[in-house]
Amino acid sequence: MRFSALCRLSRGAAAPLAGRKGTAPLQAGSPATRRGTASTWGRWEKQQAGGGGSCSARGSVAGEIIQSSKKVLASLQKGHPTFMPTLAIVQASDEDLVQEINQNFAKEIGLHVIHICLPQGSSEDEIVGEILRLNEDPTVHGVALHLSENAYSTKILNAVKPEKDVDGVSDVNLGRLVRGDTYNCSVSPTASAVMELLEKIAVKTIDGKKVLLVGTCGPLEASLQCLLQRKGAMTMSCQWKTQQLQSKLHQADVVVVGSTKPKEIPVSWIRPGTTIVSCYPDFLSGEHGYGQDLKYSNQSAVEAVGPLAIAVRMQNMVKTSERWIRSQQYREWNLHCLKLQPLSPVPSDIEISRGQSPKAVDVLAKEIGLLADEIEIYGQTKAKVRLSLLERLKDQPDGKYVLVAGITPTPLGEGKSTVTIGLVQALTAHLNVNSFACLRQPSQGPTFGVKGGAAGGGYAQVIPMEEFNLHLTGDIHAITAANNLLAAAIDARILHESTQSDKALYNRLVPVVNSVREFSSIQLARLKAQFDIAVASEIMAILALTTSLADMKERLGKMVVANDKNGQPVTAEDLGVTGALAVLMKDAIKPTLMQTLEGTPVFVHAGPFANIAHGNSSVLADKIALKLVGEGGFVVTEAGFGADIGMEKFFNIKCRASGLVPSVVVLVATVRALKMHGGGPNVTAGAPLKKEYTEENLQLVADGCCNLQKQIQIAQLFGVPVVVALNVFKTDSHAEVDLVCEIAKQSGAFDAVPCNHWSAGGRGAVELAQAVRKAASQENSFKYLYNLELPIIEKIRIIAQKVYGAEDIELSPEAQSQISRYSKQGFGNLPICMAKTHLSLSHQPERKGVPTGFILPISDVRASIGAGFIYPLVGTMSTMPGLPTRPCFYDIDLDPDTEQVKGLF
Repeated sequence: MRFSALCRLSRGAAAPLAGRKGTAPLQAGSPATRRGTASTWGRWEKQQAGGGGSCSARGSVAGEIIQSSKKVLASLQKGHPTFMPTLAIVQASDEDLVQEINQNFAKEIGLHVIHICLPQGSSEDEIVGEILRLNEDPTVHGVALHLSENAYSTKILNAVKPEKDVDGVSDVNLGRLVRGDTYNCSVSPTASAVMELLEKIAVKTIDGKKVLLVGTCGPLEASLQCLLQRKGAMTMSCQWKTQQLQSKLHQADVVVVGSTKPKEIPVSWIRPGTTIVSCYPDFLSGEHGYGQDLKYSNQSAVEAVGPLAIAVRMQNMVKTSERWIRSQQYREWNLHCLKLQPLSPVPSDIEISRGQSPKAVDVLAKEIGLLADEIEIYGQTKAKVRLSLLERLKDQPDGKYVLVAGITPTPLGEGKSTVTIGLVQALTAHLNVNSFACLRQPSQGPTFGVKGGAAGGGYAQVIPMEEFNLHLTGDIHAITAANNLLAAAIDARILHESTQSDKALYNRLVPVVNSVREFSSIQLARLKAQFDIAVASEIMAILALTTSLADMKERLGKMVVANDKNGQPVTAEDLGVTGALAVLMKDAIKPTLMQTLEGTPVFVHAGPFANIAHGNSSVLADKIALKLVGEGGFVVTEAGFGADIGMEKFFNIKCRASGLVPSVVVLVATVRALKMHGGGPNVTAGAPLKKEYTEENLQLVADGCCNLQKQIQIAQLFGVPVVVALNVFKTDSHAEVDLVCEIAKQSGAFDAVPCNHWSAGGRGAVELAQAVRKAASQENSFKYLYNLELPIIEKIRIIAQKVYGAEDIELSPEAQSQISRYSKQGFGNLPICMAKTHLSLSHQPERKGVPTGFILPISDVRASIGAGFIYPLVGTMSTMPGLPTRPCFYDIDLDPDTEQVKGLF
């Protein structure tokens, strides 16, 4: 055995010897285990008996460390019964005895060990690659190295993640040691063993002693220098071939030897009475060279760290496990908000966005308690968050769950996204309350066709605005690719079935393999299919409603994409494309982390429309955010369009899928929208407003508040308190604002608050934030609008009558036929997702206010089995909306010199 392995004992670990590049768990019945700790320890004791030193004392110290570590680990596992700390050893050398001691000590303590054997000639990159793999393995908590002496490079040592570095060889851990932060670092086991020997066995105190380090190097030398000097020793360091070695040896009270003494150096250079501590592994094999001479000719005490250092390594592994458990627990936020300096007049949204310097996303992630391995960074301001966080924080209580909805919108938009952002900026940046905004990703239709952006607005928006509104992290592109793959699979299947005989098709679909012809698992699953309808792609809806990767894969497989020649349904699973779809969506399932103008966190994930889909961001983003904000925090999410559409679907569809219970509804209104509902003239986006909207008109406001009252009543159907947020514009008079707030409170709102976040940022929504906090502390009697066991027709009727205010519903023959088929197929217990215009409570966009006396026509009924809902089409509602006559992409351009986007909102 050479010096390198024990000099770097903090790089090794316990495990059986496997003969391949890979992992092998320690087996209870292996030969090494049967020999047991006692035999290994006994052999070492016999070797040391002739070499001088206090063998029994060393043994008792190591034994104490082993027993103490065993107790600590047992205590840890009482609180975390499923936790099994795992130490991985990467070996590329033939040093087996150290491995045997490692594995026996680990077994005694209760540590699990895996052992990766690499060929001795493995390159630096091969070793680093294996280390990086272990760094990313969440089941591995510690990593140690056993390499040949010349293999330890800076690149290899620093490849080990500091938090998994049980031997303290990385620059990060050495730096923490030098700074005195021993609580959060691992210290070289060999260096620690030297200190144990000196303090408990060899000398009474090392304070004031002269200690010479000979033949030490790298992390061991640095650790020893630091530990010895901290105890008051005067240290010197040199190599064996130093010219003044004899003089330095004569001056030393203690000599710490890091490598074998060359034969040409006489032992007489070491003065009698000197304490010698050996760090190299020849003492394990009995080849200690000069120990006898030192003992008998110079009367010097010779001590070897031996298995004591390995015992310390195992102690380090237990400490690493303690730190790992602490790291998995909920972390208090340490958020540094960004300062805003609002200008008047308020600049354009894009100017405001570009005028703020966002934090690096990894900094933001750390501030809100995310671990480094829980984020995947996209550029400087976006990151995907891994779903593993949900498992880590599964015992963490959720925060309060707030939904932002609105009155029936006008073509100008009422500012739900802006209210959402302003509210979380107020909560976190001004009231010091943890909060998260969860928004949908805007699709290219609204971005390039109508709105030009959906990141909020003014001083309450998500930044950078361009990145939010354009590609983001590619989720929509992944959905597009998955849809295209599914379409290609359908086309290919139709082609092959129509151009081949049954026999030829069968031979190709079910080939003979090893003389056996078998159906695949996917083909067998086809025999159990119970679907009876072809639907449009549901992948976006599935992304928004899924709760895990496994759940998403199952939902994708359930999608019905066609009918066969016999009228039977064909699913994505039937086509054998489920796995491929899941692969395309594996990154899209992770929410994207961004920030507001004031540096508070935002999740952007999924983007289903509210009029033809369920109109809410993802369940996963909400679930993760609720864990991150903690018990006293708030997650604010937005539902599309009016409360009659987005909010109703949020409660009846999304909350059923997630199991989450909402705390408060924030209902957004504007004076100008209420005037339109009160009989004001039509408005057109981009056209100047008529005087009814720019001058005070209390009668129009009072008349239009009927729509606000109706939306409050809709929210009350679900038993959730309502806070009205009046999004104030500069043309609104104080009397108009006061009138709206008064009517809202009289109509049952918990509170009604004017908001100025668009022009003032979070400071302009502080009153709203305070009202939301008070409302969230009230008793909550949340309930769904209908029971899922009711017939499909009855569920549609309940929504039409109680939410929209219709007298009744009228089903077309096609709709009636479809409902009958779904009921027979067993889909009658799914929730309802109404596809209806967002511009009116009724099916007629021109009818504002609160229409009455109408019959709601149901022209068709479809099913999204993968997403998990039935969706009736109301009237002439199109599920494939197109661009307007003059899309806003006419005004969007790219500056080829600066690469800046122009004309985007």
